[in-house]
Amino acid sequence: MAKAKITFSDIGQTVNVPAGTRVIEVSEKIGAGIIYGCREGDCGTCMMHVEEGWNNLTEPSVLEEKVLRENMASRHDRLACQAQILGDCCVKPA
Repeated sequence: MAKAKITFSDIGQTVNVPAGTRVIEVSEKIGAGIIYGCREGDCGTCMMHVEEGWNNLTEPSVLEEKVLRENMASRHDRLACQAQILGDCCVKPA
């Protein structure tokens, strides 16, 4: 199985994870500062900013794009409960 590195810049920690892992799962395990509510991509509380490796996450779904628009997200913001890690990236809470 392919591996990728995700760095949480808010706590300065990098973790190796299997490709396809959702960011929120890793954040929970290591105690990073990304908070969440519904885990379904509907509430927008888990918004994160992708500092590096934007292209190393899955494409946003239609629902995620809608929630990001409603929350006036910047171009490199994503929902941690929806974004799956495909390659190395660096994120922080939005």
